[in-house]
Amino acid sequence: MCGIVGYVGSRNSVPLLIEGLKRLEYRGYDSAGVAVLNGHGLETRRAEGKIAKLEQVLAVTPAEGGLGIGHTRWATHGPPAERNAHPHLSNDGTIALVHNGIIENYAELKQGLKAQGYVFHSDTDTEVLTNLVQELYGGRLEDAVLAALERGEGTYGIAVVSTRDPGKIVAARKGSPLLVGLGDGEHFIASDASAILAHTREVVYLNDGDLAVVRKDGYRVFDMKATTLDRPVAKIDWELAQIERGGYDHFMLKEIFEQPQTLENTMRGRVVLEDGMSKLGGINLSHDELLTIDQVIITACGTSWHSALIGEMLIEDLARIPVEVEYASEFRYRNPIVTPNTLCIVISQSGETADTLAAMREAKRRGAKTLGLVNVVGSTIAREDDGGIYLHAGPEIGVASTKAFTSQVVALALLALKLGRKRQLSSVRGREIAQALLDLPAQVKQILDRAPEIEALAERYKDAQNFLYLGRGYNFPTALEGALKLKEISYIHAEGYPAAEMKHGPIALIDENMPVVFIAPHDAVFDKVVSNIQEVKARRGRIICLTSREEHMLEGLVDHEIRIPPTLDMLTPVLASVPLQLLAYYIAVKRGANVDQPRNLAKSVTVE
Repeated sequence: MCGIVGYVGSRNSVPLLIEGLKRLEYRGYDSAGVAVLNGHGLETRRAEGKIAKLEQVLAVTPAEGGLGIGHTRWATHGPPAERNAHPHLSNDGTIALVHNGIIENYAELKQGLKAQGYVFHSDTDTEVLTNLVQELYGGRLEDAVLAALERGEGTYGIAVVSTRDPGKIVAARKGSPLLVGLGDGEHFIASDASAILAHTREVVYLNDGDLAVVRKDGYRVFDMKATTLDRPVAKIDWELAQIERGGYDHFMLKEIFEQPQTLENTMRGRVVLEDGMSKLGGINLSHDELLTIDQVIITACGTSWHSALIGEMLIEDLARIPVEVEYASEFRYRNPIVTPNTLCIVISQSGETADTLAAMREAKRRGAKTLGLVNVVGSTIAREDDGGIYLHAGPEIGVASTKAFTSQVVALALLALKLGRKRQLSSVRGREIAQALLDLPAQVKQILDRAPEIEALAERYKDAQNFLYLGRGYNFPTALEGALKLKEISYIHAEGYPAAEMKHGPIALIDENMPVVFIAPHDAVFDKVVSNIQEVKARRGRIICLTSREEHMLEGLVDHEIRIPPTLDMLTPVLASVPLQLLAYYIAVKRGANVDQPRNLAKSVTVE
C-alpha cells in the first residue's frame, strides 16, 4: 500500500508523476517507481528508498511519454527491494500495474499461473494480479482488469496501462482510496488529492467496486457488471500552500504550530456561548434520535484511539450515556452488543483507515447509527457514514498526528456538550464548558511561545533509551499519546500508563536513567498524582512534570517542570498534548531521525 498517481494527456508524464509522488511522500514508503507508455513501448524505472533515488535512475536512463503511472510502496508482501517496487510488469512486458492493498488469495492464483508457465520475479501479490490481467486479456484492457478482479480476493486501489490498448489508464478501487482528477485535454488518477492539487481542483472519488477508464479527453466510471455510473464531481477547497512547509523545518513542526488556528477552525460556527450549546448540523440525528441513544461505541486506531478514550470520559461525564471504546481492528472480529439505539462513532484523520472503515460497516450492518469524525472531505468514511463532524484541521502531512488529535478531542467535546445539553446538563455548566473551549486557541499559543524551553529540555534527554509517561483520569490517554509520539518519530521505547498502576509493574523499570513524564495539572486527582511522583522520586527516577500552576507540593520532587495554562479537567488533554508533541519532535530532530517520514510507518493505513 501507499501512493498512486497517474497522468494521461499531451505533456510528458514523468515530471508530473515525480511531482505527484513527492506530494505523497508524507504517507510513508520504502520504494518508488514509474511506468510510461510511448511510441517505443512500455518503459519502467524503479528504485528502493526515497524518490531521490528514483530521480537518479531517471537521470541516467530518462523516460518520457504522455501516459504514465507512478507508485510509492509500503511493504506488505516481500521486503523493501527494487524487485518488489511497483509498477510491476506482466511476463510479456505489455502490461504495467500499480497497487495499494492486499490480494488475499494471491498464493492460489500464483500457483495456477505458474502451472501455465508464468515466471515471477518479485515476492509481491501485485505481480500475480498483473500476470492475471495478461492471462485474461481479450482485446480491451478494462475487460481484462474486471475479469482479474473478479478472481482476486482482498482490497485494492489499482492503475493499469498496456501497450496493447494504449491511450487509457484503467483504475479500480475496493477498500483503498482512488480518485480521478479532471483537466482540460488531460486527466489524472491519484490515491490522494494532494498529488494532483497543483493541476486540478475538480475530482471524482471512486467508491468501492468502481472501475474507471481514463483518457486525455474524458473518463468513464462503471461497476463490476460493466454498468456505467454517474459519480459527482467534487471541488478541492484547500490551498497548495497548506501542503507545503511554509518556512518550517518539518511538516510536523508546522502542524504543531498551526494548532491555535486549527482549533478555531474546528469550533467555528459550532459553539453557541449564550446557550451553553454546540451546533453540529452534519450529524444528521434528530432531537428524538439523540434522546433515544442509550449506548455509544467509539472505534478508532492509533492516535485516534487515544482521542476516543478521552471522548468516552467526555460523553459519560456530560451526557451520562455508557460508552465503550474499541480498537477498530478488533471490533468486527468479536460479537459486540449493538442495537438500533447504539451510536457508533468512528474516528479517522484520513477517513480511509481500513480497519476503522470495516468497523463502521459492521456497526451499520448490525443496525447502529454511525457518526464519522474525519479530517478529509470526500473520504470513504465521510461518504458512507450516516452523519459526521469534519475536523477542518487542514491537510496533515506529518505521519505522526498532532493537529488532528487536538481537533478530534475538541470535536468530541462539542458532541458531548450537545448530547449533555439534550439531557440533564445545565445551561450554566454548558456555558462554562463553551467558554473554556473558546479559550483553548489562545492558551495553546501561550504554550507554543515557550517552545525554546522544551527544546532545551529535549537536549537533556535525547540520549535516553526508555521513557515512561504517567497520567490519571483525562490525562491517562494523554500519557498514551505522549508516549506514542515519542516512539513513532524518535525510535525511543516509550510507554504510557495510568499513574496509579505504575506500582503494579512498570515501577520495576525505574532507576536514575529512566525519565518519567507526569501529566499533573491541578485537577481532581492532583494530590494522588503527587503521591505517584513521590514513589518515582524515591527510586531516583528523573521526573519531568507537566502542571498548570505553581505548587509547593512539587518543590524538591521534580527535576523539570513544564507549565500549561489552567482549564477544565476535561480539556486538559488538548493543552497537555502540545508540549508533549514538541518534546517528541525536538528529541527526534536532535537524534537525527526523519521526523515527517518515520521508518516503517504510513500516514494512511489502508490495509488490515
